[in-house]
Amino acid sequence: MPIRGLRGALLHKSAGVLPHNQCVAPRPQFPSADPAWQITWDAALAVLAGNIRTIPRYDHPVLVEGSTYAGIWQECAPQEGQVYGTLQRYIAPHPGIPTPLAIARANHMAFFAQQKEDGQIPASIKLADSVGTTGGYGQIQMVVPIAATAWDICQLINDQELLETAYKCCSRWDAWLRQYRDTRKTGLVEGFCTYDTGHDNSPRWAGIPNRCPDADARKSPVIPGIPRLCPDLSATVYGGRIALASMAHALGKPDEAARWQADAEQIRHLILTKLYNPEDAAFYDLDAQNKFVRVRGDVISRVLGEHVVDPIKDKAVFEAVWTKQLHNPKAFWAPYPLSSIAMDDPTFVRPIPRNSWGGASQALTALRAPRWMAFYGKQAELTYIMQQWCSAIMRHTEFRQQMDPMTGDFTRDDPGGYSPAALTFLDFARRLSHG
Repeated sequence: MPIRGLRGALLHKSAGVLPHNQCVAPRPQFPSADPAWQITWDAALAVLAGNIRTIPRYDHPVLVEGSTYAGIWQECAPQEGQVYGTLQRYIAPHPGIPTPLAIARANHMAFFAQQKEDGQIPASIKLADSVGTTGGYGQIQMVVPIAATAWDICQLINDQELLETAYKCCSRWDAWLRQYRDTRKTGLVEGFCTYDTGHDNSPRWAGIPNRCPDADARKSPVIPGIPRLCPDLSATVYGGRIALASMAHALGKPDEAARWQADAEQIRHLILTKLYNPEDAAFYDLDAQNKFVRVRGDVISRVLGEHVVDPIKDKAVFEAVWTKQLHNPKAFWAPYPLSSIAMDDPTFVRPIPRNSWGGASQALTALRAPRWMAFYGKQAELTYIMQQWCSAIMRHTEFRQQMDPMTGDFTRDDPGGYSPAALTFLDFARRLSHG
């Protein structure tokens, strides 16, 4: 299929755009006749509409995080934009308001536009940033690879400019990570601070600073145990390289595609051989003294999110991880899955405070679940997660960040209006719908 420009893609009927003279967008055929589905659906759309904002140093509106998070973060905003884009057929167009696919594009291009000359992509771009500020570079804060979601959008809208920009910028970002986040020369990716993985208030990073020294992600704090080899950061790079290989193929660069594929396989092998503990069936950080940081957290599902564990070649590894950890009702498989720390881990935090990756079930983890569960043949279990999250959100309809994995009660310390929770409901309701 030939590559089309953005304008044509966003107006193309196959992308799900309604004619401009049609004011009401269709809704899914919800799983039941309970009016709460429609009420919550409309409320979620309103949250997202209210979170479309203009950020400093970029000319096009983006979908911000919402609630207390006034901006976009690399760990989540690209995927949020990508999910929003897939909902386009359900969102009525309005003159002068960007379509969801245009927002999806902007949630990537904003980061690319603010990439430094040395290749660093900002961890965040905040509404409060001034025009001349250099904030957002004090950590790497990546989870779902921006290269992967950019490639997803390229396939949706067939936009040559986005493809070329994403390939160039993500290649430079990979080179930056090799230069500054492999100081131990292991081939894996190192974590220097808490915010590198977005694990605020997690026991995984107990005693470690939130940011890098001097707000410079190239600098590691001089403290025991740091830098660490991180399975989730390394998995993000793996997923990014797989996406770069696909982009290279699309751009007619077979030699570069082969190199990216080989580099991806190399880091995948290192994750499995260096950062997996078969005794616990868990992936752990390896500290500077080559000791596992044995806190069982959602690092595990993040590794699976990029398909690091091959379902055929590494079948035994997946089955052990699934049985002992993720699907274990004593560990992560709570009534409202997935907890951010295993419930039987000594570090599991209760009572649950606000913004805590110390045990709460997080909307971001739920939003990422479809990236891996069906791939590993766990569609029935994914359906359960989607049903539980939708039922919990429909009880509250405030769209908050996190909930108690045992009760499904959301932490109410912060205001609602959190984009990932709204997207979780919309995406899950669509997936659960009949037709």
